[in-house]
Amino acid sequence: MTRRITPKFAPYAALAGVGLLAALATRLPELVALAAPFALLPAVSLLLARAPKVDVDASIERERVLEGEDVEVVVRLDAEVGADRLDVFVELPRETALLEGENPVTVRLQDGGTRELRFRLGCERWGAYRVGRVFLRARDALGFATWEWYADCRSPLKVFPREEAVRGLLRPTETQVFSGNHVARQKAEGIEFADLRPFVAGDRVRHINWRATARRGELWINEQHPERNSDVILIIDTFTEASAEGRSTLDNAVRGAASLAARYLRHKDRVGFVTFGGMLNWLFPSTGTAQLYRIIDSLLDTQIVLNYAWKDIHVLPPRTLPPQALVIALSPLLDDRAARALLDLRARGFDLVVVEISPEPFLAEPESEVERLGRRLWSLKRDALRGRFAAAGVPVASWDDERPLAQALEEVTTFRRSARIVSA
Repeated sequence: MTRRITPKFAPYAALAGVGLLAALATRLPELVALAAPFALLPAVSLLLARAPKVDVDASIERERVLEGEDVEVVVRLDAEVGADRLDVFVELPRETALLEGENPVTVRLQDGGTRELRFRLGCERWGAYRVGRVFLRARDALGFATWEWYADCRSPLKVFPREEAVRGLLRPTETQVFSGNHVARQKAEGIEFADLRPFVAGDRVRHINWRATARRGELWINEQHPERNSDVILIIDTFTEASAEGRSTLDNAVRGAASLAARYLRHKDRVGFVTFGGMLNWLFPSTGTAQLYRIIDSLLDTQIVLNYAWKDIHVLPPRTLPPQALVIALSPLLDDRAARALLDLRARGFDLVVVEISPEPFLAEPESEVERLGRRLWSLKRDALRGRFAAAGVPVASWDDERPLAQALEEVTTFRRSARIVSA
C-alpha cells in the first residue's frame, strides 16, 4: 500500500506560510491567528487519518464461455478499517465489453462493512484471459491523504470460439483400422453394400444374398465396406494475417478449426492440431472430449508470431503428421513459406485440403489507378497460386464472413467428385 499527500495540501501550507512571514515582517500577532487555521486543518486531518484495511476477493461466474455470451464478475470488499471514499477499478480484458456496472466506481465503507460490486461482461472475442486484478484508492474525509494499492485476485476466463454451421464433413481417402463413421474402400465386415461374389468355405450364412442365389442356382455372398475412423490434422497458418476493425483472418481460422475438430471428434475420428508460422506447435491426434478441450486450449493460445529468420522453412517435421491422415489447412495464403510447406505435404502423399481464409474483405478499396493496378496484379498472383494447388490435386475452397463454412466444404467435395486419377 502506498500513501501520498494530495496536491490539496499545498495551498493550505502556502497560505499558512505566507501568514507567518507577514506576521514576522509586520510584527502583527493578529496575522498569526489568521494563518493558524490554514496550518491546523491539514495537520489535524493527517493526524486523524487512518490507513484503510480492506480485504478484496474477485470471482467469475463461469470460467468457460462461448464467444458472444455474458459472464458476471463479483468483487467483494471486506473492511476491517473502512474508508470515507474508496475508488475501485477492475482491470478488464480489451476483448470484453462492460454491459452492466460502473468501472471505476466510488463507494463508502464503514469499519467492519462489506460491499459486493457486480460487473457483467460481454465476451466479444475468443481467447484465454485472467480477470480479477483490482486497483483501489482511498481518501480521508477531508481529502488530504490518499492510499493506493491493488489486489491480484485473477481467475482464468476462457472464451471459446463460436462454432460454424457444418452440415457434412470431408471424407478421407484413406481410413484407419479402428471403427468409426467413415465407409472404407476396403471390403470387410460392415453394413454398406460393396459387391457380390460366389460362396466359399468359411463364409457366414447371414451374408448369403438369397435373391442372387435363387436366380443363379448357386450360393452368392454380399460383400460390405467396413466403417472405420480416420486421422484428421488441422493446420492453422500463423505466418501472417489480414485484419480490420477488430476482425482478422486468424479469427475465422480459429473458429473454423474449432468447428471441424468438434464435428470430427463426434464421429469418433482422431484429430490433431498444428500451428505453423513464426513458431511451430503441434498436438498429436487423439479422440474423445478431453482431446477437444486440448485442441480448444491450443487454439486459444494461437497468435501471429512474425519470424523473419525462418526464410527458408518450407517443410513440416514428419513426426507431426501420421501417415494416411486427412490434412485440412486453414490459411490466408499470404506467405510463400506456408504455400511451399503445404505443397510439400502433397508431394509427400498426404490427403491435403486447403480452406483459404479470404483476406479480400479486410482490404481497403483502391482509390487511384496505380492502386487498382496493384490490386489486379495481386489477384492474378493469388489465382496463379490456386492453380499450382489445383495442378497438384489439392482442392482450394475460399471462405469469408459472407459465406458459410459448409459451402466451402461442399466445393471441396465437388472438386474431389470430379477429380480423376491419371496413371503414369
